[in-house]
Amino acid sequence: MARSKSSEAWLRRHIRDPYVRDAKTKGYRSRAAFKILEIARRDRLARAGAVAVDLGAAPGGWSQALAGQVGPRGRIIAVDLLEMAPIPGVTPIRGDFRDAAVRSRIGGLLPEGKADLVVSDMAPNLSGVGATDQARSLQLCELALEFAAAHLKPSGALLVKAFQGAGYPGFLAAMRKVFVEVASRKPQASRGSSSEMYLVGKGLKTGLLS
Repeated sequence: MARSKSSEAWLRRHIRDPYVRDAKTKGYRSRAAFKILEIARRDRLARAGAVAVDLGAAPGGWSQALAGQVGPRGRIIAVDLLEMAPIPGVTPIRGDFRDAAVRSRIGGLLPEGKADLVVSDMAPNLSGVGATDQARSLQLCELALEFAAAHLKPSGALLVKAFQGAGYPGFLAAMRKVFVEVASRKPQASRGSSSEMYLVGKGLKTGLLS
């Protein structure tokens, strides 16, 4: 089957993308590794020995990068609908994060039910209907926020990808109700044409979600 003009243009951009080339050179599973590395370094998110939960982990670029940051004493729990090839120091969970049973399973793997860091690069399967896709994306963000509020240590942090558009200001306000510090990040590896933003919340406020 012949490729469409749009798919051919995407392929050309992908091949020329310096982050794609660097990911191959450095052995990362995806160019997305550079996003988490930049943000983690800037906001001091991943320390040696930390326990982190990676939501929407496949193919493993973020988990791979975080495993290198937390070291052998740390632990990464990687969650995705898709199967992921093994990564040293990473415990995979294949399942739908929207299912309460999956979220309960994640919590059961955390020491005393708590993590130092929750990161979410989750995105819905796109329907092509902008309003529907945005609503589904925000639902995933809200679930990540609820999970973080319940399972982060008081000094813990959440990094979540959100798309600018309808509902984005409301989600940002919800983040500010949960965390002492909230900042928005647009890493260099994020394509300029993308509406994605990465929100960082640090330090849980008291009296949170029940």
